[in-house]
Amino acid sequence: MTRSVITNTGVSGITISSANEITMPSQPAFLANPAAAGASPVQTNISSGDTITFGNEVFDQNNDFASNTFTAPITGKYQFNVGLFLEQVDTDYSELRIKLVTSNRNYDHFDIGSPFSSDRNLQYHLSALADMDASDTALLQVTFGSGGNQMDVNALTYFSGYLVC
Repeated sequence: MTRSVITNTGVSGITISSANEITMPSQPAFLANPAAAGASPVQTNISSGDTITFGNEVFDQNNDFASNTFTAPITGKYQFNVGLFLEQVDTDYSELRIKLVTSNRNYDHFDIGSPFSSDRNLQYHLSALADMDASDTALLQVTFGSGGNQMDVNALTYFSGYLVC
C-alpha cells in the first residue's frame, strides 16, 4: 500500500511506499553535464573567470537549474557535487582554482603550480554543503594565474545538487 501526503496545492508532495520508502518528486535536485557522452571537448580555450557551461540536464526535479546556474527555490542547506575534467591544462599556470560560486560564499579547490613538464588532462572534485536563501544562485567557474587560455572542458564533467534540509 502506498500513501501520499497532499500539499496545499492539491499535488502529492510526499509518497510513502509499503516498505516505508519516501519519495518527494518536487524536492529540488539536479544533475547536469556539458553535453551528451562522447562529445568532447565541449568548452574550449577557457579563459580565467569563465563559467563552465552545462548544456545537458540529466535530470532537474524541480526545474531549478537553467543557463548553467542553480537557483534555490527555498531557504535551506544544499549539497553540491562537482567533477571537472579539464583537457590540455597548460604547464605554465601558477594557480588553478575551481570555484563553486554561490550568493553567500565561494567554495574553492586550489591547485598551486604545475608539477608537469608537458600539458596534461586533469580531473578535480569539489563538494560543499552550502547555506542558501531563496533565489540565491550557484554556478561553477575556473580561474588561473599565468599559462595560456588553452584548456578545454571534457563531457565527463558533471555538476549536481539537492536540498538537504
